[in-house]
Amino acid sequence: MSKSKFALVGSSNFSNHVTPPGHPERIERAEVMETVARHWVQAGHELVVPRLAGEKELKAVHTDAYVKSIASTAGRAVGLDPDTYTSPDSYEVARLAAGAAIMAVGHSLDNDAPTLALVRPPGHHAERDRAMGFCLFNNVAVAAASALARGLSRVAIVDYDVHHGNGTQWMFYDDPRVLYVSTHQYPFYPGTGKTDDVGQNQGEGFTFNVPLAAGANDADYDLVFRSLITPVLRSFNPELLIVSAGYDAHERDPLAGMRVTTQGYAAMTRHLLAVAVECCQGRLAAVVEGGYDLHALTTCLESTIQILDQLPLGEIPTFEGVPERADAVIDSIQRVQGQYWSTL
Repeated sequence: MSKSKFALVGSSNFSNHVTPPGHPERIERAEVMETVARHWVQAGHELVVPRLAGEKELKAVHTDAYVKSIASTAGRAVGLDPDTYTSPDSYEVARLAAGAAIMAVGHSLDNDAPTLALVRPPGHHAERDRAMGFCLFNNVAVAAASALARGLSRVAIVDYDVHHGNGTQWMFYDDPRVLYVSTHQYPFYPGTGKTDDVGQNQGEGFTFNVPLAAGANDADYDLVFRSLITPVLRSFNPELLIVSAGYDAHERDPLAGMRVTTQGYAAMTRHLLAVAVECCQGRLAAVVEGGYDLHALTTCLESTIQILDQLPLGEIPTFEGVPERADAVIDSIQRVQGQYWSTL
């Protein structure tokens, strides 16, 4: 792949999902995405308008009863759990978010190119039959299922949101076609993502968790990407790489305790794009998850777009500092995962 055919997927309709006053997953996040998308269009590019995910597509990962329960909230404001709410338009907006993720995957597969879907609400906490953590439908899981339905047999999902993607993990926990990799603050919400969560039955070895203590910085993340994540991804040799692009490990984010900078996030994205270029012709589909400081969300989205739209990739930077939190977990992860991945 000599020149990027990067596509940006987005819609102003994501502002139609309304949460209660003071909720961190607020309309202003959609306004940030709209501004980023507008700058993209003003620079002479096309914005891909998403479609609604169909019921069949949602039911590839969610139960029939659950999809019906979320549909029943249409036209109403409903509290689904202490953190997760709907407003009258939320069911349609959640379908649009899942549809945008499907379209991002479709563009990547059809064009051998990277994509980014600007969506809300986020999705990676939504389980097969349960809404939680601001999430209604699991956008990335729906998108991965759409790739499997097209005949792919090796789909990797990398989740660098600060919270562990419990929903995504459990949906593919016994499926060897999907490698789920997560870096996350631990212990922290939602309480899942231990090192020894490795999958079960035929999926054993295809869940790869990297729990990091609060305070992890750019050097910590860079080390686990270089020493653990990218070697495993290359060994898996995915046909498609999906990124749960959550920017709430940023040092400015109010919901967590990590110290990643915008440059640190850029390096993670570069690592993943390098794997995608090497293994699957640049097929990388990123889908926005968390990120609740508006300035950090803006700079990280702009940086992600710049990286995904610019080839050749160039050298990935290294970071100064002592990676104490990475050093604390690397040995234990290698002991647990080494039986599945010889590259460790």
